[in-house]
Amino acid sequence: MPQHATTPSFLERLAVLEEQVATLRRTGWERDELPFYPTSMRAMPYDDATAFTSVWESVLAPRTASLSLGLVFIGDQVSGTNTGGAWQVVLNEADTVMSGSIAATFSYQFAAQVIDLTPYRTRTELKVQIQVRRTSGATTGGKFGGGGAIGMAPRYARLL
Repeated sequence: MPQHATTPSFLERLAVLEEQVATLRRTGWERDELPFYPTSMRAMPYDDATAFTSVWESVLAPRTASLSLGLVFIGDQVSGTNTGGAWQVVLNEADTVMSGSIAATFSYQFAAQVIDLTPYRTRTELKVQIQVRRTSGATTGGKFGGGGAIGMAPRYARLL
């Protein structure tokens, strides 16, 4: 007895495609939070160094295309002198992918950016460091005795 292979009907093919698109949308909209960990034992991640110092870091397996990162910064005030500084986000201790300055205004400042992780997807792990340094302000006294300090924290870190 001959066997016939039937071609799926248009509606059957459409149902399969709709299910595949729905699956892709579900997986594409999911967002994983990336935890960051402070690099010092101080109660609040502040640092008064004049060279870039890591205050938060995390290690991840780069399986997604991008990292959406939001940060908040503040420079402290020592004897009426406001502290300013600079910040940067470094991948693999070599590639600076975000950077900026912290104005000496004793007020919170925010930064946000989506970082492209596609150049790192072949790696098994990727280290993400958030670094700050003091560039202006008091040079003595302050939170740790070395002058004004820069405080910072990640507001969000989402793998997209």
